[in-house]
Amino acid sequence: MNGIFAIEKPSGITSNQFMLKLQHALTKSQIFSKEIQRATAERREQYEQQTGKKASKRKLRKVSKVKMGHGGTLDPLASGVLVIGIGTGTKKLANYLSGTVKVYESEALFGVSTTSGDVEGEILSQNSVKHLNFDDLKTVEEKFVGQLKQTPPIYAALKMDGKPLHEYAREGKPLPRAIEPRQVNIYDLKVFPDSLKRDHDYSFLRPTTEEAVDTVKNLNANMLNDVLYFSKDYTDKHGLKSEVADVGEALPLTNEEEQEIKEEGDSYRAPKLHFKANVSSGTYIRSLVSDIGKAMRSSCYMVKLIRLQQQDWSLERNNVFQLADFTERDEKVWSKVLEKVLDEGASVDVIEELTKAEKEVPADVKEDVAPDTQLEDEVTAETVETDIVEESSGTLKRKIEQV
Repeated sequence: MNGIFAIEKPSGITSNQFMLKLQHALTKSQIFSKEIQRATAERREQYEQQTGKKASKRKLRKVSKVKMGHGGTLDPLASGVLVIGIGTGTKKLANYLSGTVKVYESEALFGVSTTSGDVEGEILSQNSVKHLNFDDLKTVEEKFVGQLKQTPPIYAALKMDGKPLHEYAREGKPLPRAIEPRQVNIYDLKVFPDSLKRDHDYSFLRPTTEEAVDTVKNLNANMLNDVLYFSKDYTDKHGLKSEVADVGEALPLTNEEEQEIKEEGDSYRAPKLHFKANVSSGTYIRSLVSDIGKAMRSSCYMVKLIRLQQQDWSLERNNVFQLADFTERDEKVWSKVLEKVLDEGASVDVIEELTKAEKEVPADVKEDVAPDTQLEDEVTAETVETDIVEESSGTLKRKIEQV
């Protein structure tokens, strides 16, 4: 089997680790094990003919499991659509690394900015939320839609002088120069009605240790100091001379709010931001969250991110597999549907086809499972350069995955 399909990655695991789980499930299946045995025997014979030596397990490692790659990394905090290339399908993954439209749903909390722009970073500032109202918040739907300049966060895989930005952050070292803003496109932005509500389960970030504060001070780049831009479409429509937004300084935390946070402790709930965005590749959702906070003269950090869609693969269109489809269903069920998806693409309703296939497989027919194949703690399939755009995150001491 060769081609492209999509699977839903859960939150709390790296894209690489999740793909290892999927690779393990497919490698030990009968449908792939036969092809793997053939490829292994062919490679062993070829190696022995070329060298006159017996091929070691290390030499055969690359063909001893399903060849696989993915087309766009989601970091551990994020969940949703992960595009998978299998066999010769890995060569098509480059089509998903740039120029593709992605749809995200995100939740964030007002009142705090962090180094990473999400819940895993260190606190940069605390700001007032008393002045926030829904009518003002809805204006961001126009202010950010269109061609937009956006500064990537320091927790990103973009390189400066040959070194990924996130490595400077992790080491607590200043950047050689400022991060340049980049042009992205926000095709649509919808703020949901439950925004600014406080009836949620997200705890508010508490002030960090003095050591962490000192580390943050050593960085000369953070989202707090990034220039805020409104879209070119918005500024042109309203006759504004510059895309640089002039909204005034973020309002400081009031004594009343400070006291409220202190008294309520872990039970304090900050007003929530909940939105859905249709964006171009290269867009950082965490940066968008931070910019919305600035536009409201406050601050904001992301607590949840779901990739609903990448190109034609969409959770809402039911054409995305789940890992349980490969680990808990009979192989005769999922293999039939996977083959159909690899042949016909994103037009296949995976849920509907799995239901049909379940009915067609007799209940007394048991799946023959191939002997388990030992997997080493790395992806040995073809590696593709992945799109870490909007999703890279972490703390100053956390190593961020880059594949």
